[in-house]
Amino acid sequence: MTSLTTPPKGARKVTQQDSTFYVIGDERHPIRDAYHTFLKAPWAVSIAFIAAAFFAANLVFAGIYMLVGGVGGARDNSFFDMLSFSVQTMGTVGYGVMHPDSHGANIVMIIESMVGIIVTALATGLVFAKFSRPTTRVAFSKSAVITQFEGKRTLIFRVGNRRGNVIIEAKLHVVIVVTAQTAEGETFYKAHDIKLVRDRQVGMTRGWTVMHTIDETSPLFAIDSPDGMKAAELEIFISLTGTDDISMQQVHTIHHYLDGDIVCGHRFVDQLRPLPNGEFLLDLRNFHVTEPDTSARPGLGSPP
Repeated sequence: MTSLTTPPKGARKVTQQDSTFYVIGDERHPIRDAYHTFLKAPWAVSIAFIAAAFFAANLVFAGIYMLVGGVGGARDNSFFDMLSFSVQTMGTVGYGVMHPDSHGANIVMIIESMVGIIVTALATGLVFAKFSRPTTRVAFSKSAVITQFEGKRTLIFRVGNRRGNVIIEAKLHVVIVVTAQTAEGETFYKAHDIKLVRDRQVGMTRGWTVMHTIDETSPLFAIDSPDGMKAAELEIFISLTGTDDISMQQVHTIHHYLDGDIVCGHRFVDQLRPLPNGEFLLDLRNFHVTEPDTSARPGLGSPP
C-alpha cells in the first residue's frame, strides 16, 4: 500500500458513515445508475427531480408550439400561454379555453399526450419503488465495550429495534478488519469473521446485547489496549438482516465502529430495573450509557 501526501488530481471524494476516502479511475455511468441514484436520494431531492423533469418537458413542447403555432385561444407570441397549454395537455387538465386549431398543433398535441402518459407512468413507478423500499429503524450503541463476562474478556455492543414491529429471524454478521503485514513486508487490511455468543434471534423486538468472546481464536486476543487498536487501525463492520413481520419483506442495515469507538474496562449500564411491586422498568435512556467496570479483575486490557 503506497502512501500519498495529497489526493491525486481527478480523485472523487467518497464519504461512508465516519470514513472518507478518495477514488480515482472508476468509470461512472450516470444514465445506467440513474434508477439506483433516485432510490438512494432523499425524498425532497427525488420529488424535485420529478418536478424538474416534468417542467423541462413542458418547456420543450411550449417552444415547439411557439414554432408551429395554431393554438386557438392563446395570445400571439405568448410563450407563457404556450407553456400553459402544454401543461394542460401533458397533465390532462383540458380546460377548453385553449385548443389546437391547426394540423401542426394537433400533431404536436398527439405526441405530447403520448409523452405525458409515459412520463406519468415512469414517475408513478419510481415513486412507488422508492416508497415501497423496506427500511429499518435499528439503533446501534454509540460505542462498543471490552469487559469481563463470565470470567472472559468479551466484546459487547447493543442493537435495538426502534419500531414496534418484529424482525423475524434477525441475523448478525460481524467482521473485524485490522492492518497486517505480508511476508513480503506489504501492509494490507485483513478481514476476520468473528464468532458471536449468539448471532441470531427468532424475533427481534427491542434490545439485543451482542457479545464476542475474546479467546485464542479471536483477532482481538493480541490487541490489549486502545493504543494497540489504534495501531492496528481496528474497524468492526456489522450487518443485520431479517424479515419485517408487517411488510413481510427482507430488511437490512449496516453499521461500523472505529478503534476510537471501543472502550476498554467499561460495561453498559443496565436498562432493565426491577420495581418494588415485582414488575420491571425498561429504561431506554441507558441504551448508549457505559460506566467503568469496577468488578473486573486487574489488567482487563491484557489477554488472559
